[in-house]
Amino acid sequence: MAVLSEALTQILIPTSALIGIGFALLQWLLVSKVKVSVDYGKKDGYKDKLIEDEEEGAENADAVIKCAEIQNAISVGATSFLFTQYKYLGIFMVAFAVVIFLFLGSVKGFSTQSEPCTYNPGNLCKPALANAMFSTIAFLLGALTSVLSGFLGMKIATYANARTTLEARKGVGKAFITAFRSGAVMGFLLAANGLLVLYVTINLFKLYYGDDWEGLYESITGYGLGGSSMALFGRVGGGIYTKAADVGADLVGKVEKNIPEDDPRNPAVIADNVGDNVGDIAGMGSDLFGSYAESSCAALFVASISSFGITHDYSAMSYPLTISAMGIVICLITTLFATDLAEIRHVSEIEPSLKRQLLISTILMTAGIAVVSFFALPSEFTLFNFGTEKAVKNWHLFFCVSIGLWAGLAIGYITEYYTSNAYSPVQDVADSCRTGAATNVIFGLALGYKSVIIPIFAIAIAIYISFSLAAMYGVAVAALGMLSTIATGLAIDAYGPISDNAGGIAEMAGMSHKIRERTDALDAAGNTTAAIGKGFAIGSAALVSLALFGAFVSRAGIKTVDVLTPKVFIGLIVGAMLPYWFSAMTMKSVGSAALKMVEEVRRQFNTIPGLMEGRAKPDYANCVKISTDASLREMIPPGALVMLTPLIAGTLFGVETLAGVLAGSLVSGVQVAISASNTGGAWDNAKKYIEAGASEHAKSLGPKGSDSHKAAVIGDTIGDPLKDTSGPSLNILIKLMAVESLVFAPFFAAHGGLLFKLL
Repeated sequence: MAVLSEALTQILIPTSALIGIGFALLQWLLVSKVKVSVDYGKKDGYKDKLIEDEEEGAENADAVIKCAEIQNAISVGATSFLFTQYKYLGIFMVAFAVVIFLFLGSVKGFSTQSEPCTYNPGNLCKPALANAMFSTIAFLLGALTSVLSGFLGMKIATYANARTTLEARKGVGKAFITAFRSGAVMGFLLAANGLLVLYVTINLFKLYYGDDWEGLYESITGYGLGGSSMALFGRVGGGIYTKAADVGADLVGKVEKNIPEDDPRNPAVIADNVGDNVGDIAGMGSDLFGSYAESSCAALFVASISSFGITHDYSAMSYPLTISAMGIVICLITTLFATDLAEIRHVSEIEPSLKRQLLISTILMTAGIAVVSFFALPSEFTLFNFGTEKAVKNWHLFFCVSIGLWAGLAIGYITEYYTSNAYSPVQDVADSCRTGAATNVIFGLALGYKSVIIPIFAIAIAIYISFSLAAMYGVAVAALGMLSTIATGLAIDAYGPISDNAGGIAEMAGMSHKIRERTDALDAAGNTTAAIGKGFAIGSAALVSLALFGAFVSRAGIKTVDVLTPKVFIGLIVGAMLPYWFSAMTMKSVGSAALKMVEEVRRQFNTIPGLMEGRAKPDYANCVKISTDASLREMIPPGALVMLTPLIAGTLFGVETLAGVLAGSLVSGVQVAISASNTGGAWDNAKKYIEAGASEHAKSLGPKGSDSHKAAVIGDTIGDPLKDTSGPSLNILIKLMAVESLVFAPFFAAHGGLLFKLL
């Protein structure tokens, strides 16, 4: 038995989740001390003598008022879009919940009789109808938690963007702390909420299931399905919204009219800033919550059919949750290094500070994993390994979780090398702009393909070691290890869009060039960290999908997946095609929405007298409407492709073909996702490298408006939908298809393969 008692485990998990929520609220309180209002009667931080001189382009009070107005417009636009999107998703949620109930209930003809357990036939388990009902409830809870994660993240980001701009007047260090604390609010709320809801759900379900842990944890897999299905629509819808606005604003504003990126004369500028929040914050929050929920569910399901579940060892069974609980505490300590223990005084310190967060959290978490593995697990136990038993020691699982954690760090740093303009790959892409947009595109694509190599080796090594040590459970906890520092990862990730918005607000409020330089520096570091966050998400998606794939194969009763069997091979080749089909849909959606946006922006410049001279205000609302309508309409076909594929493949062709589809989509989806994300990130930072002109080489390519800069803007515009729509959405595709297959596995095993049965 484990050293850690059941009673202590029951206390530690919810306590650490509540500490995470408390810490998030404390960070929010500190951010809220920055006032976005002019009140000279109170000591609000702006009556004090600013470190820098007063604004050159706007009076101090006017700047604050303008910042408040712009922040309000962005917040209203983002909230309005998300409420509209959630209305559509609410309908889908209810409809799919009915599908889950009907499919799983029909496995035994809606029987209410107890059944022999699948993995322990000597015992009786709860009826299939109970599994259908509880899986449906878990799905709805996962979906609601995912929606809440995205919405809270968006509200925090829109609350913090203008505050970051105003703090930039005091120096880059103050602005950095505000942006980072705001990101930390989202990171800790999401990690703690996900853990707390999952913990409470398990304990409530246990009141009915009692000793039937096999049925309990099988129904819990619905939680991961709910989280990921909402994340898919959030990522795709938000990605289409933000990139339609961004491409429209860039092509007309920067390339044709030669005005700055966030110039208030550009009609698409508010839609662009709203898009950062609904795509990069709300969508990304839902995405990483989905990864966390699925990796937890995969680990719990595999454990439930091993000796943990059979002997009802609660502390060992809750090992995945205890790892996540430890992660919250470790991330809390790590955050203090960025916000309280060292202050940034120079622009060059921003990116190293963010990278240090990753390294510190990884080192501390390795020690945390050792403590949890020793105390929460028995010294030796057996795990289910495709019909056989595998003897495992607790230090084996320490290595499994640690290898996932360090593989995540390796992927993060490799992603940074290929997407940061501090290194030669992006500088080479920038240099290629000398000869025009075509060579920029060629160099960018080559960089993206090359950047796949090391992350894939890192994932392969992690899979081999963790599977050798602890079978599929090892892979599942390796994925959890990669996501154990999710609070820090999300804080760094959310920091990027907040800084981007802060720069936009500074430009629109007419603040001085000095302030804009600071917010640009924050944004450039944010671009790199966003790419690192996407690398983490894709790497963890690969491990999560493999763990879910293993759980599906076990649950569907497949002994081996033989690639030479025609049934499997056709699934494999179709599955490998799906990421390309999905990417084609999302890219074309951005393209068609951007086309409408470009036409609208051109129309306003041509028909509104005095707009270019700054005497008239553009119609921002019309551009917001174009992005909203396009994203809501265009998110449905890619979402339907992902959700319907497992249902059609499993029902018509059976579990073996579906296993092939899952394997094919996993293998090709990871490659396409990494190359798309890194290509887009490199093009974006190559443009910023030229704009900043921080080195002699960069100055020789600039300034803004030069031919090299225009070529860089075109590359960035092509890369936008790759890095913010197609790339990040693909990791949801591979996870979602795997978890959906696992949830519906009992139905596919009982009634699947209709087409082959008829033949």
